[in-house]
Amino acid sequence: MINHRPASLDEHLLAAWNQIPSAHACDCMGRLSGSIGLRAYHGDANLVMCGMAITVRVRPGDNLMIHKAMLMAQPGDVIVVDGAGDLSQAVIGGLMRTTALARQLGGFVINGAVRDLNEWAEGTIPVYALGHTPRGPSKTGPGEVNVPINCAGMAVQPGDLMIGDADGVVSVPRDRLESLLDEVKEHALREENIRQRNAAQGGDEDRINELLRSLGCPV
Repeated sequence: MINHRPASLDEHLLAAWNQIPSAHACDCMGRLSGSIGLRAYHGDANLVMCGMAITVRVRPGDNLMIHKAMLMAQPGDVIVVDGAGDLSQAVIGGLMRTTALARQLGGFVINGAVRDLNEWAEGTIPVYALGHTPRGPSKTGPGEVNVPINCAGMAVQPGDLMIGDADGVVSVPRDRLESLLDEVKEHALREENIRQRNAAQGGDEDRINELLRSLGCPV
């Protein structure tokens, strides 16, 4: 099954979310959404990812539908692949990176393996994967494009927003982008206040004691 690309996300929302750390987004979604086990292979800890998800489900070790998804994607889109966590064959490599750069894609999130690590380590385009192997893929299918998937512990719908940084990747539901943005900004202010108190006082005894009392622990 190959479904159409979702409508593009609002450019102003994308620009705003591009400044949001993945940890802050995760905190504001109940600390339940966020990648598990992914490793960044792009060699630049300062490189961030922020783009709309083009989702792909593939048979382990096969990348035919990933190629199709890349051809459907627009600049800035992120290819998100459910490869069933298989590490026996890589589903993306250096040749696909060349295509992605030419098409100005926003990155890759792979619930599976990559190869050609030296090329990915040159940076420019973010890539997160569970692991790597020199063993290459097949191109016989089957697979699906733009369907709901599970990727590295995240439920991802086509058209969701994918943000990634040195901490990992978070999928933000498309219908929560506006409302959650305000929450994330407020959360960032709270954390900055805590950071300043910690730096000035070596910790915030009042805050910790209040938390302990709320849990029934006398202090």
